[in-house]
Amino acid sequence: MRYSTDLTDSQWRILEKELNDNRKRKHSLREIWNALFYLSKTGCQWRMLPHDFPKWQLVYYYFRKWVSVDSIEEFHDSILRKVRKKKGKTSSPSMGLVDSQSAKCGSMTEEKGIDGNKKINGRKRHIITDTMGLVLCVVVHVANISDRTGAVAVLQKTRRKFDGISKILADQGYTGELIGWTKHNCNWILEIVKKVAGTGGFSVLPKRWIVERTFGWFNFQRRLAKDYELLIPCSEAMIHIAMIRIMLRKLSK
Repeated sequence: MRYSTDLTDSQWRILEKELNDNRKRKHSLREIWNALFYLSKTGCQWRMLPHDFPKWQLVYYYFRKWVSVDSIEEFHDSILRKVRKKKGKTSSPSMGLVDSQSAKCGSMTEEKGIDGNKKINGRKRHIITDTMGLVLCVVVHVANISDRTGAVAVLQKTRRKFDGISKILADQGYTGELIGWTKHNCNWILEIVKKVAGTGGFSVLPKRWIVERTFGWFNFQRRLAKDYELLIPCSEAMIHIAMIRIMLRKLSK
């Protein structure tokens, strides 16, 4: 193992089963994933991948190939269910937590907008997590879309993937018509977690801290410090790659 981000033998056995690909190659898919994890953790440019990985063009080829057919998201969701099973939980959670994070974009990115509230020119990452903080679904969109509007896409996508959910927790940015829309279209309760009266400034809200901690995990992945990806599907894939590495570590303990 050359880098701390490299897959251990036990982690690779888990991921190898998901790939289900025994084709002989000059470069092992393990090396491709090691390169992706290194890039996610360090935030380096594709062309700056160390030379002891396969050529960056090859790593990028596999990345774009897997993104185009949603394979990275499928790997992520399968590993997610394995983690939940290991923790004694059902494959589909009964409760989720929704929130968004605004991220600045690189100068070359075209699909971006200004979040007037946070004064950020970039994109929003809308996620729904389970009660362990694992990402159930992520939708990236331009930052000038409001939380209530942007939440519709991530709620719809989550509904197609996890039918066991009955309640979604949200902060006060998701009040209004979204509550009725969620009940009518998803048959879920959208519960707004409010601050305790009389508390000023920052306060930890029950359960809501879980999704905030997930965004904190993103901060340890330098590739996610900004949204460097030209295309939105690639932005979502980078989040999935970061979470795959986190979940593999949980499975291999």
